[in-house]
Amino acid sequence: MEKSITIGYTECGLKELSVDDRKLVEAAIQATSTSYAPYSDFHVGAALRLDDGTVVIGSNQENVAYPSGLCAERTALFAASAQYAGHAIESIAIVARNPEGALAGASPCGACRQVMSEQQNRQGRKMRVICFFSDDKILIFDSIESLLPFSFEM
Repeated sequence: MEKSITIGYTECGLKELSVDDRKLVEAAIQATSTSYAPYSDFHVGAALRLDDGTVVIGSNQENVAYPSGLCAERTALFAASAQYAGHAIESIAIVARNPEGALAGASPCGACRQVMSEQQNRQGRKMRVICFFSDDKILIFDSIESLLPFSFEM
């Protein structure tokens, strides 16, 4: 039996975002400045908003002993779990800077998608994912299922 999956998302520009989402994207942009990426020169920032409005940031942290580094998304997710246990994550925004320092498109890697999926399952409510590609192209997914429809579950 053949089946198909439909992925829904919203595409908009920075000016079309709500005030809260714009602030979240701006926090992710700022987080790129704390990235340690001497090997890839690809600086990623993530910012997530908790259910109480708290914003937690993360940035990618590389290490010469690859794969000992960590992506921005997981840095933020793990920091939120450690520092704000019991708070649900409402949204996460992801932004990158290319080697020239210009803002560049960013979408979570497979490992980050799996961690987001488990976090969403743990908290029992959907987590929005905001991927910044440019001021004119931002993709908003209502939940991680749209980015990882067949997550690993125990």
